[in-house]
This record gives sequence, C-alpha cells and structure tokens, in this order.
Amino acid sequence: MLDLTDLHYFVTVAREGGITRAAEKLHRVQSNVTTRIKKLEAQLGCDLFLREGRRLILSAEGHRLLPEAEGLLAEAGRIEAAMVASEPGGMFRLGAMESTAAVRLPPVLERLGMAHPAIELELVTGNPAQLTARVLEGGLDAAFAAEPPVDARLDSVAAFDETVALVTLQDRLEPGTPLLVLERGCPHRARLEAWSAQAGWQPGRVIELGSYHAMFGCVLAGMGVALVPESVIQTFPEAARLVRHALPDSVQGLQTRLYWRRDGMSANTRALLAVMAG
Repeated sequence: MLDLTDLHYFVTVAREGGITRAAEKLHRVQSNVTTRIKKLEAQLGCDLFLREGRRLILSAEGHRLLPEAEGLLAEAGRIEAAMVASEPGGMFRLGAMESTAAVRLPPVLERLGMAHPAIELELVTGNPAQLTARVLEGGLDAAFAAEPPVDARLDSVAAFDETVALVTLQDRLEPGTPLLVLERGCPHRARLEAWSAQAGWQPGRVIELGSYHAMFGCVLAGMGVALVPESVIQTFPEAARLVRHALPDSVQGLQTRLYWRRDGMSANTRALLAVMAG
C-alpha cells in the first residue's frame, strides 16, 4: 500500500523541480527525501524522474502519477479536517423516545437547523434501553431518554421535565381493567406496572400497542387504562373525553435527559446542547 508521506515527498519534489529545494520546503535533509523517492519508485517499479544533473524532470510515469497523488493527498486532508472539525456539520445521528420526538423535539430541531444548516439529521426512535445501547455502541451520537440503565460510560444533561397522567374513559378505576402500554422497555409502562402493585390495584391483561394514538383510541373505546405524558395528551383532539386519575408525585414526575458517550461528545451534540440552553 502506498505511503501518503512518500506521495507528499514526490509531489513536493515535482513542484520544486529538485531534491534540494524540496528538502528545504519539507524541512528535511536531502538524503531523507532521496530515500523516500527511491522507495516509491521501487514500490511502483518505474522511474518517476529523469535526472539532468541536479535537476529532476518528471518522467512519463511521473506525469501520470502526479495528478493521482495530488488527488489522494487532497482527499486525505479533507478526511482529516472532517474528523477533527470543531464546527457542527455532516450526519448527526440522534435518538429519541416516540413521545419526545413527536412533541418536544420539533421546535428544538428547527432552531438547530436554522443555526447550523450544514447538519444532516437522522432521527431514530426507540425505548430508553435501546437508545442508550446504540449510543454506547456508536450507532447514535446522542439520544433523548428517560430512566435508562445507569452506565458510567454515559454523560447526560436534563432536557425536559414531563408529567404523566393515568387516563381512562370512566371516572372509576375498576379492578381487572387491562393495561394499555407501548412495547416492553417503555418507561411509562414500567411506572404504571410499579404503581399498580404499590397501590394494591389489580389490573387485567396487558395490551401492547404501537403508538400513543392507538392507545388513546383504545382508551376511548373502553378497552383499558394508560399512562401517558401530559404533553402528548394535549396534542390529542379528543383529550377532553379522557378522565385523568390522581397519581403520587413519585409516579407522575418523569425527566427526559440527553445522553452521549462520556469519551466522545461530537460537535453536533455540542451544537444541540447550545440550542437547548438558548
């Protein structure tokens, strides 16, 4: 495989027209530059220069290599600049719970896009365990999640304070009423199951649904009870028909946080934090 340093030396010699001037440009001794050129010629199996005294002239093979070498060096420079860039831009892989993505994020992401148009956003939804696992694996730059597993490799900041409500169609919470929940791993589901056990209320079977709108529809059909963020309830056109039941503060208060790897905060994540703080 070609060495980028060898190509850099070759391009410099070609541009400067000789070893002496190239060595001065590179701040290297002439013998070092000569060794690099001979090494490259041996690797390619051809002479890259015609030698006329102390002056070097590109051979036919040298002329063929020069634009290719310049292109490789330019691309390597671009890649290096992109990897160490302090300015936000490029792909930003962001995760969020469904409720956060639907209600909380639109105004935040709009401000982020206006402040940093070079960012290309990719939004992924999931439950807290899934999202934080993808952050740790490097599949996401950051993620909004509630009550994720504690992991010392993660860093976080408070993002949104949520209030959740237990909603039904009837005023009375009857024993044996089915629980309407999202997939396993949803923090609202875990709280509802824990609260029902502590309160001594015996729910019926668990019905898993794919979205909050499906959950609201089932509640209005009298199929069960659901624990839903107030911010999501407010977006439901028929929210007035839902009956809210009082819950202790330990159950109804829920904080969503933004998580990222402690050893790898990206420029895009910093930009998001700045937008949230502003």
